[in-house]
Amino acid sequence: MALWDLANSDCILVMGSNMAENHPVGFRFVVEAQRRGATVIHVDPRFTRTSALADLYAPIRAGSDIAFLGGIIRHILENDLWFRDFALAYTNIAHIIADGYAGPDEADGLFSGFDRESGSYSHDTWQYAGKTVPSPVSEHRVKMQESSKDGDFESMSEGPPPTDPTLQHPNCVYQILRRHYARYTPEMVERVTGCPRETFLKVADALARNSGRERTGAICYAVGWTHHSVGVQIIRAASIVQGLLGNVGRPGGGIMALRGHVSIQGSTDIPTLYNMLPTYLPQPNVFHDHATLADYLNVETPATGWWANMPKYVVSLLKAWYGEAATAANDWCYPFLPKLTGDLSQEPMTLAMASGVMRGQFVLGQNPLVGAVNADFVERGLGKLEWLVVRDFAMTETANFWQKGRLIARGELRPEEIETEVFFLPAAMPGEKDGSVTNTSRLVQWHDKVCEAPGDSRSDLWFIYHLGKRLKQLYADSAETRDGPIQALTWDYPEHGAQREPEAEAVLREINGYRVATGEQVPSYKELKDDGSTACGGWMYCGIYPKAGHNVARSRVPDGPDGPGSHLGWAFAWPSNRRTLYNRASADPEGRPWSQAKRMIWWDEASERWTGLDVPDFVETKRPDYRPDWSQRPHGMDALGGDDPFIMEADGKSQLFVPSGLKDGPLPTHYEPIESPVDNPLYRRQINPTAQIWEQDGNRLNPHGDPRFPYVFTTYRLTELHCGGVPTRVMPHTAELQPEAFVEVSPELAEELGIRHLGWTVLSSLRGEIEVKAMVTERLRPLRIDGRIVHQVGMPWVFGREGYARGAVANVLLAITGDANTSIHTTKAVTCGLRPGRIATGARR
Repeated sequence: MALWDLANSDCILVMGSNMAENHPVGFRFVVEAQRRGATVIHVDPRFTRTSALADLYAPIRAGSDIAFLGGIIRHILENDLWFRDFALAYTNIAHIIADGYAGPDEADGLFSGFDRESGSYSHDTWQYAGKTVPSPVSEHRVKMQESSKDGDFESMSEGPPPTDPTLQHPNCVYQILRRHYARYTPEMVERVTGCPRETFLKVADALARNSGRERTGAICYAVGWTHHSVGVQIIRAASIVQGLLGNVGRPGGGIMALRGHVSIQGSTDIPTLYNMLPTYLPQPNVFHDHATLADYLNVETPATGWWANMPKYVVSLLKAWYGEAATAANDWCYPFLPKLTGDLSQEPMTLAMASGVMRGQFVLGQNPLVGAVNADFVERGLGKLEWLVVRDFAMTETANFWQKGRLIARGELRPEEIETEVFFLPAAMPGEKDGSVTNTSRLVQWHDKVCEAPGDSRSDLWFIYHLGKRLKQLYADSAETRDGPIQALTWDYPEHGAQREPEAEAVLREINGYRVATGEQVPSYKELKDDGSTACGGWMYCGIYPKAGHNVARSRVPDGPDGPGSHLGWAFAWPSNRRTLYNRASADPEGRPWSQAKRMIWWDEASERWTGLDVPDFVETKRPDYRPDWSQRPHGMDALGGDDPFIMEADGKSQLFVPSGLKDGPLPTHYEPIESPVDNPLYRRQINPTAQIWEQDGNRLNPHGDPRFPYVFTTYRLTELHCGGVPTRVMPHTAELQPEAFVEVSPELAEELGIRHLGWTVLSSLRGEIEVKAMVTERLRPLRIDGRIVHQVGMPWVFGREGYARGAVANVLLAITGDANTSIHTTKAVTCGLRPGRIATGARR
């Protein structure tokens, strides 16, 4: 959904985010919805400005989100509050799961298929009965070293999955959901989360009451959900709630991922992610059946649904990258693509630095000595590199670690002992360069350079482009096969100005795609081919530059006061400029709007097309009553009916139960954070069995129940100091608004420990300790968890030693761990020690 569509919501749940303070521009639409009568709910460990503006605030223990959401799912099912017509038609609630399936309620917190030796799951028993369901995403491998040939992908084209529309079959998804969440009672929710039973029931009732044919609700989250060992599953729990309530693909309904940067969506679309090619194509892997392009496409391309078009997108990408060198005879230069050999995300990369495996690193647009977890461990790793390149517009803690780092200040290392050669290169700021940003609504907006960057500052595009040119020149005469990818790479963007800045719009034109024979821009991704006749740097962005001289990202035509509210003339939203994904679900199975108040897309019988207020996310001419002819083994979109809105899934249904694609289970399950002061009241299994844990010297975990670390510790951002802090800590006008770091402590805990407001405190974990002043506040409340009082403390993570606003780095306290699916670190729920006073002189920093 688009941010502005929140204004059409009848109920908005903000959870895993302090939206009013960290996304204040987007929060205006929440306020607008509230003025129209919507109920605004905030669930959070702290009472923040978002809480103050909400109609209903629910306190929660950090790390217990799935227990809370699981309770909502149970409430919806047990009280028959789900939007039955929507869920029966558009989700897999009636699908029958294989006989061997068993859930955590039957197996002490584990799903069937768990291999204790490898710590991973086999998906065999999670499949639809008699089917093998392919995952349509690139992050679906159980283990990097496991072969991807785990089933017959063609089986989905042989016939529809078995279903029981009566929902009586014991292994249909509906019955599995009821069994799985039976123990998530309001009393259990209170026991696990600390949220009073009455408050929880008000939240569940408000969501259900404001959903259905005439009403829709939205859920907004941010890194308060993603930065957990079960982060993906928290978001999955929200998708189950929305699928049951019919809040997907409809006006005012959806799940809004609130991005932390202006273009963090763009950095995953055209990715900085190690395991994806642009626009979510899977990166080849040396341990999978990816030896040739044919092998890769065979195992990665689902036979049914929209992803069956993947070969067109892959071949067009290779033509964009390798141009004339890419031919059918050489597999379109597919052998040039790097093949993954393991997890290369930031956490393993940090470990590789510390182990001396990694020789060098580029740091662009990041400040890992503030933003990465276990900051001291990161600093030690940086000190073992041969070289480090940092690009930023102001000095960062990462760039001068060798001179002013915590280890230097404490005397653990001396600058002359660090052999890392550091290159600090000045970077241009946004107003000093052309380019695009892709925001949380998938909205790509172009901005022009306003002024020249000072001195030697250069844009990121300039740096990467000219680095690439030098590498091509360096290897131009090489006869080594390994240098072929650099030699063949197309790298011919026009340059302009005294600094020879590459033309940013030329890059955008290449991302959009063109016809190889004529150079003509391709107007739509539906026209991409797998025969080498089209080149495209990112299929989802195709249409952003549909013809010469027409950069749609520049468009600035808003809707008038009379609507329709989709603002199709304002910039470009991938794919095809549609603003709401899966909007076929805004109409009933016959193609009629569920209600006039919530209409978006509908079937026009006269023109025999889908039409409405947005670009249809469906085959425009596919009738609602179309049904596949299974005798013909239909392929791609031909295998989905006219009432199957979720076209990126193999069967066109929203997956309440996920048969493949997740490493830690088909249903969200409450596990305690990797570090927790309490036992798991729901299952004997304490933590996510597939969570990524790297325990080694310098990265030890606080033992469960260790009396030295009895408090729940969580981190957060500030409105005034953005992310890693450097862009705002070096600005006097923002630094003076939040001049130094602090830790929030409840009055009860402060009294218990003898901590004074603005008095010094020491926070500790097995990774390190920091000193910081206390802010004694009622915004954090003691919670009763499983019969005893648990205290939470919170601290902003945006401070460091550089700039005007300085203070302790909160992430010193955190361990390097990872979500099983994404490898993302845990910053929102760990344990810590707390005492009044200061660190002894000499160890202080």
